Amino acid sequence: MPVRIAADELRDAATRIFAASGVPLEDAALVADSLVQADLWGHQSHGVLRVGWYVDRIRSGVMRPETKIETVSDLGAVMTLDGHDGVGQVITAHAARAAVERAGRHGVGVVAVRNSNHFGTAAYFTRMAPPRGQIGILTTNSSPAMAPWDGRGKLVGSNPWSIAAPLDGDRQMVLDIANTAVARGKIYLARNRGTRIPDGWAVAADGTPTRDPEAALLGTVLPMAGHKGYGISVMMDVLSGVLSGSGFGSLVNGPYQSEHPGRSGHLFMALDIAAFGPPGEFEERIKALVTELKSGSREGAEEVRYPGELEALAEERNLAEGLLLPERTLTDLRRVADSLGVEVLVER
Repeated sequence: MPVRIAADELRDAATRIFAASGVPLEDAALVADSLVQADLWGHQSHGVLRVGWYVDRIRSGVMRPETKIETVSDLGAVMTLDGHDGVGQVITAHAARAAVERAGRHGVGVVAVRNSNHFGTAAYFTRMAPPRGQIGILTTNSSPAMAPWDGRGKLVGSNPWSIAAPLDGDRQMVLDIANTAVARGKIYLARNRGTRIPDGWAVAADGTPTRDPEAALLGTVLPMAGHKGYGISVMMDVLSGVLSGSGFGSLVNGPYQSEHPGRSGHLFMALDIAAFGPPGEFEERIKALVTELKSGSREGAEEVRYPGELEALAEERNLAEGLLLPERTLTDLRRVADSLGVEVLVER
C-alpha cells in the first residue's frame, strides 16, 4: 500500500543518510532536496527511489562522497569542469552557478562538465537561471538504454535535457524530458508499485514488446517519436559527452549499478535575457504565448497547461497533503538508513 509522508521529513531523512555515507552536510542537503523536489513535482522516478543506488555507488568507491571540482579551462563566457567522479548534483549545481554568473557578465555562459554522475532531474538546475533573468538550458548523457534506430543492443542513452525560462513572479516555463518513450526510472517505479507498464515503453531482451517492468529492465527502452527520439538523443550525447571530453555512448554508466564510474557529461548554458532585449518585453511576449496556448483549451476538457505548470500544481498539492510513495520505496529507504545507523522514517 502507498504510504503518505511529509516532504520535510523525507528531506531530513535523506540528508542524514547521505551525510552518514560521508557526503559533507551541505552537499548531502542539496542531493536530498533535489530528490524530494522531484517527488514533489510528481516525478517519483527521479525521487528518493534513487537514494539506495547513490549510497551503493559511494560505498563501492565509484562515486566520491567528497566532490572535488577542477577547472580545466576558463575563457570567460565558456569554461570546462572536471567533476572527478563526485556527486552529480553537487557538480551540476556548481556548473549552473558558474554559467549564470558568466551570463550576467557576458550575456551568455556555457559550462561543459566531464566525469560527473547522475544528477536527478535536469529541471532542478535549469530553474536556477530564471530568478536571475536568464534562460537555463542543460543537456546530459546517460547509460545506454535503447538501441540505435534500425539497430540492436543497448548503445544509446535516454540523454535528457531541460530548458527553463522566467514567466512572471515566481512562475517559470520549464521543459524536462528524456528522449526515450519513458525515463527508465519510471519502469523501476512501476516495479516498486507492482504495476505493469503501458504498451510502447520497452521491449524484452529478445526484442518482443513487454508490459512486465522486470522484463523491460532486462531489455531496451523504446525511443520517443521513433527515429526522431534516437537522433535527438545522439546529438545530446555530442553536446554532453563528446564535446565535454567525458564518456559517451557505451562509456557512460548509470546509477543503477555500483561497479563502474559514471563518466557522465553535461553542458549547461545560461542566456541573459537583457542581452537580447528589454526584459519587460520578454515577459509580455512569453505571457502572451501562454495566453494563446490556454485559449486552445477544449470546451469541457481540462485547461491547457504550459510546460512546467503541472509540476507547479503537483508541488502545491503534495506540500499540503504530503507525498504518497510506494511502500517498497520507503522500505528500501529504511533498509539503507538502518545499515548506516540512521533513525528510520516515521510514517505520516
